[in-house]
Amino acid sequence: MTAAPADLLIDRPAVTDGASLWRLAKESKTLDLNSSYSYLLWCRDFAATSAVARGADGEPVGFVTGYVRPDDPRTLLVWQVAVDSAHRGHGIAAALLDGLTARLTAERGITGIETTITPGNAASERLFSSFADRHGADLTREVLFPAGLFPDGPHDPEVLYRIGPLTPTTAH
Repeated sequence: MTAAPADLLIDRPAVTDGASLWRLAKESKTLDLNSSYSYLLWCRDFAATSAVARGADGEPVGFVTGYVRPDDPRTLLVWQVAVDSAHRGHGIAAALLDGLTARLTAERGITGIETTITPGNAASERLFSSFADRHGADLTREVLFPAGLFPDGPHDPEVLYRIGPLTPTTAH
């Protein structure tokens, strides 16, 4: 597992964190920003499959949102990952991902992770490739949603990254 800085706590998000998650997503400049309402709902309905990194003051400085796929309950779909710009470069995203997957491997028996990444998002590509390497898991890539499927204007394709198998010993 990747260690986060000692003054950070990796925790489950609470509804009161919704505004902070929305702000972190907005300030990332790379994530598709959802409505502030959706982040409140996410913190309520998907807190068990998400994680937040809290600074010394208890405020979120990073998050990973995810859900267990309804048709594949052993797979965690990672929706978004963001870290406050002042806290980047310290392994927080990796620690969040490692902590979340360790928790869900133990609690729910997940054996794989999926996420989508747009081509050219080097930070996300590094995060998930290094996760697979650290955990000795296979990584495959394929286009999940071609650009032409998006109805709201130009959008890069979304490439599906599949990582697994994970076991309780590899996820720690």
